[in-house]
Amino acid sequence: MKALISRAAGGPETTTVEDVPDPEAGPGQVVISVAACGVNFPDLLFIQDLYQVRAPRPFSPGAEVAGVVSEVGQGVTAPRVGDRVIGRSGWGGMAEKVVVAADRCTPIPDEMPFDHAAAFIFTYATAYYALHTRAKLGAGETVLVLGASGGLGAAAVEIAKALGARVIAAASTAAKLSFALSKGADAGLIYPARAEDKSDLKALGELFKEQLGQHGADVIFDPVGGPYAEQALRCAAENARYLVLGFTAGIPRVPLNLALLKSCDIMGINWRTFVMSETMKSDENHHQLFELYKAGKIRPAITETFELKEAAKALARLADRTVMGKMIVLMPRTDATP
Repeated sequence: MKALISRAAGGPETTTVEDVPDPEAGPGQVVISVAACGVNFPDLLFIQDLYQVRAPRPFSPGAEVAGVVSEVGQGVTAPRVGDRVIGRSGWGGMAEKVVVAADRCTPIPDEMPFDHAAAFIFTYATAYYALHTRAKLGAGETVLVLGASGGLGAAAVEIAKALGARVIAAASTAAKLSFALSKGADAGLIYPARAEDKSDLKALGELFKEQLGQHGADVIFDPVGGPYAEQALRCAAENARYLVLGFTAGIPRVPLNLALLKSCDIMGINWRTFVMSETMKSDENHHQLFELYKAGKIRPAITETFELKEAAKALARLADRTVMGKMIVLMPRTDATP
C-alpha cells in the first residue's frame, strides 16, 4: 500500500509517500481500508515530535479516518468486515490502510458520506465535550469563540447555536469572520493577527467589549491562546467558564487575579483523556452529535481536499494558519467504497 511516511522529526517537507507493507490486524484490532483522512493540527505536531504523545518511527500522520473494515483480528465481534466506520487511529491514517483498535471505531450513519465522516469526530466531539459536558452551556447564554474559522472553532459555532446560545465569533481576517458567520455566528469581530504591544492589546480588549456588551461572555472557547487569552478573559461574565483547548498563537500567561475578580472557572479541555476514561459518556456524546447531523444542525465545513500524494501540502497548510474549516486527504483505493 501507499502511505505518507515520517522518518525523522521535522516539517511537512520531511515526509514522503512510500510503498509499505499492508498492515495486519492483531487481537482486538481491525484493518480499515481508508477512504478519507481528516487533517488536524496535532498531525503537524506529531511529525515534529511536539505532541504530548510520540509515535515510533517510521509512521504515518493522521489520527481520524473513515473507511470500510477489511479485516478483523482475534476476539473482535464488532465492527465486522464490510462495516463503514470512523477510526480514531492516533497516527497512521494518511495511508491506504490502517490498523485501529476495535473499540476506537464508531459506525458511520447511512446518511453520512466518507468525507464528512473523516472530518467529524475530532472537531465536533471536542467542541461538544467542551461546551455541553464541561461548560454545561445553557440556552440564551453568550459564547465567545476565538479562532472561529478553523475546524474546531467552526464546529464550536455550530454546536453552541444548536444548544441555543448567542455566538460571537472572533477571527483574524474579514474572510475568516465571514466564514464563521456563515456557520451561524450571530455577530463577530476581527482581531489583529499580532497583538504584541500595549496599544494592540488595549484595542483588542475594546473589540471584545464592544461585541460582548456590559454582561460579557458566559463561555469563552479558546483554541488560540497567545496574547488574545488575557483580553478575552477580561471580558468574561461573572461565573463564566473559560475553556482552554489549544495554543496555536502560543501558551499565554494569564493573571489569575482575573479568575478571582470574575468568579469564573478556567477549564482545561482534554478530549483525548475523556474518551479513554469515560467511554460510555463519550459514546453518548457521539450519538447526540449524529442526531444533530441527521437533523441538519451541524455539517463539516470541508474547504480543501488533497490526494495522498499531496498530503504533505495539507500539513503545510496547517502551519500557515490560513485554513478555514476542515481539510481531508482522499485515498485512491477502490475497496473502501460503501
